[in-house]
Amino acid sequence: MTDAPYDAVLCDFDGVLRLWDPDGMAGLDRKAGLTPGTLASAAFRPGLLDAAVTGRISDEQWRRRVAEDLAEACGSLAGALDLVSGWTALSGRVDTAVLELLTAIRSRVPVVLVSNATTRLEDDLGALGLADAFDAVVNTARIGVAKPDRRVFEAAAQAVGAVPQRCLFVDDTPGHVAAAQAAGLTAIHYRNVDQLRVATAPLQSGGRTPRPGRE
Repeated sequence: MTDAPYDAVLCDFDGVLRLWDPDGMAGLDRKAGLTPGTLASAAFRPGLLDAAVTGRISDEQWRRRVAEDLAEACGSLAGALDLVSGWTALSGRVDTAVLELLTAIRSRVPVVLVSNATTRLEDDLGALGLADAFDAVVNTARIGVAKPDRRVFEAAAQAVGAVPQRCLFVDDTPGHVAAAQAAGLTAIHYRNVDQLRVATAPLQSGGRTPRPGRE
């Protein structure tokens, strides 16, 4: 038996570890003469976004579709491509306090990044200096299903040899948290790093805890 309360921590990316300027996309809209929210509405249209985060289309195809959808509003496809290029250049920022906490947790149990992401995720992790920050990465674009599908949580646990019932899941989307709980995980709705620090306090010191079946 392990003396840790969990055998793995499964952590969301955007909204937890990576933060975005809330005015980033809106600023691009204003620069292009569009109503703020126009770009986000086109980019995150449910059907199109789902295709991107389940790998049915690549990140490049997704962004091209967004540009095509905005061509009329921008006055031309070229103008829309310029807008999307500006959006693509946004990278967000890493919350260093969360990263430090996850690094400390990794001294006890594995940490898995679990993201509803496009095929660009791996490049983003490299650009942000996070390529080696996790024991495993579950990118939904690579497995063909996205949160809140329970298969995402199962894949994340399996990636580090854990069972879902022994995993802590952290996400800023309430629906994903509820789905994880329904799948048998302990899950918290992320609000701030202090809340996460309290929830993971037993995992922040000592060496990595051995798990059954692992050396």
